[in-house]
Amino acid sequence: MASTPPPSTALSSIGPVPFKDVAGAGGEGHRGVPPPEEFSGTVAAMPTTNMLGFKLHRHQDTWVVDACLTGVLSVQRRFAPRPGDVVLASPPKCGTTWLKALAFAVMARAAYPPSLASNEEHPLLRLNPHACVPFLEELFTVGQEAKLELLPSPRLINTHMHHSLLPPSLTGNPDCKIVYVCREPKDMVVSLWHFAKSIMPEGSKHTFSDLFEDACKGETPSGPIWDHTLGYWRASKAHPDRVLFLKYEEMLLDRAGAVRELARFLGVPFSAAEEAQGMPADIVGLCSIETMKGLSANRTGVAGLLGFKHESFFRKGVAGDWANHMTLEMARRFDDIVEDKLRGSGLTFKP
Repeated sequence: MASTPPPSTALSSIGPVPFKDVAGAGGEGHRGVPPPEEFSGTVAAMPTTNMLGFKLHRHQDTWVVDACLTGVLSVQRRFAPRPGDVVLASPPKCGTTWLKALAFAVMARAAYPPSLASNEEHPLLRLNPHACVPFLEELFTVGQEAKLELLPSPRLINTHMHHSLLPPSLTGNPDCKIVYVCREPKDMVVSLWHFAKSIMPEGSKHTFSDLFEDACKGETPSGPIWDHTLGYWRASKAHPDRVLFLKYEEMLLDRAGAVRELARFLGVPFSAAEEAQGMPADIVGLCSIETMKGLSANRTGVAGLLGFKHESFFRKGVAGDWANHMTLEMARRFDDIVEDKLRGSGLTFKP
């Protein structure tokens, strides 16, 4: 568990507001945005590969999905953090949507108490979590980064970028915080498979085995997964006051504890009165996959540059589903690869 930092005046101000309420729609429908002229030469020189038909570019030893590549480059050059910014970081399909909901509910609870759930006034009951917390690379890809300036501080933002890709103005900033969530790598691969299938063309010949082989090579969106995780792990060890490292499986085992840890790290711990009211448990219930899956906002609509259906963000939300998709031989092979890559770091995904 992270140590409790002193309360942050920035984080205890008015709190985040739903991004869509102040900025309108994000990057939905902006598929195939051509690279700005300033990046055209850089992009053309990058090695590429394909994962299940999705184009990936090799940038600074990471694999970046084509749809967000120019956004990543733009973030590196132009993102200007504000004091109090909170960045939610994760590899794809590792608990991003849940973390967005939990962080928003925790930080905005003064303006939007979870008790509003009873009359459907809470933003998380009328908006998809991705409409509440903007995706950094997407906004920069479609040239809508100015919308971030419409948000009051503290801003809540998310990214799939490796720690090594983030600008030093963020990673070296003592007035900004990063919350990182990762997942058991085999479960990440299975979740990525189901997510990718949701937008594959009808009749696609791609199989789970294809994705598994790509994952073993580290060739997945924002991969390699082990490098992504190690970067934030090491940052959390070097700067525990600025980077909180969470594991999805541990959060599932103690959901109220994870909410409390998140609140403490962000400088807005629950008061004795809030604890007596059961607020941590209320936030857990509000953000549960059971609640989220039943909402009309999450059964209709799309999110992101590739137009993923909102419902595709809410499948099972469990640990261990890899056993329903991988043979024991596949599991051992992948475990051996990950263990080798993490060796000596102190990080493990073994039970």
